Amino acid sequence: MSDNYKIQIKDVSFEYKDNKESFYALDNINIDIKEGEFVCLLGSSGCGKSTLLSLLNGLNKPKSGEILIDGKPIDGPGKDRAVVFQQYSLFPWLTAKGNVLFGIKQSKKKYKKKEREILAMRYLEQVGLGASADKYPNQMSGGMQQRVAVARGLALEAEILLMDEPFGAIDPKLRLELQELVSKLSIENKKTVVFVTHDVDEAILLADRIVVMEPQKIRAIVPVKFSHPRKRDDLVGKEEYEKLHRQLISLFYDNVLDNIYEEVAL
Repeated sequence: MSDNYKIQIKDVSFEYKDNKESFYALDNINIDIKEGEFVCLLGSSGCGKSTLLSLLNGLNKPKSGEILIDGKPIDGPGKDRAVVFQQYSLFPWLTAKGNVLFGIKQSKKKYKKKEREILAMRYLEQVGLGASADKYPNQMSGGMQQRVAVARGLALEAEILLMDEPFGAIDPKLRLELQELVSKLSIENKKTVVFVTHDVDEAILLADRIVVMEPQKIRAIVPVKFSHPRKRDDLVGKEEYEKLHRQLISLFYDNVLDNIYEEVAL
């Protein structure tokens, strides 16, 4: 694997087609992601963040270019990748443990029943839901349901975790708790993480590097040099934090304003 890169995105373009019309969602994207790195894709809605995540998951294929994992081209979804979405996507007829077990059964078919149950409980306990294993989704808060979704993603024990705005629908207090939890667990479980967000503070709290996206393109790749684990209360107010925050806000909102001006001109 060249230079210890887990993921290599090389000259990737992707085109959506609708009847006779088409448009490029991504145009010549290049990113190299190291093993164990936490990378946030930061940008406004419609800039191609989720499209890029779908390519990484193998749900779509690039129109041109290639995506490599461990030096090998992606050929559809694989057991080396797990996905956590914004919507919890839990099966309402299964308990918390049942939802985690469902994923384990698909990825670890050789495991015996007892082994699968031990694994499910291990990850439920990691997200603080060991005592809620027998609860159904309608008996859990939104934050609890998203913890189950995170546990399910971790329990697959995939090397790469793809997260598509997983905390976007959760209230600010729970969101902060889950951000810190995911940061902690990704380090403990040695995951390579690609995390989609439009929240600057979330990106700073989580990422080793932040890929600032604009429609079709990468605007900038910004390193985050704060050590892990991070607590927002420890960061806010520090000169380095405020400088980075201003830099990202400028990159993010200049792009948003450019798009507004273009639409008005049209």
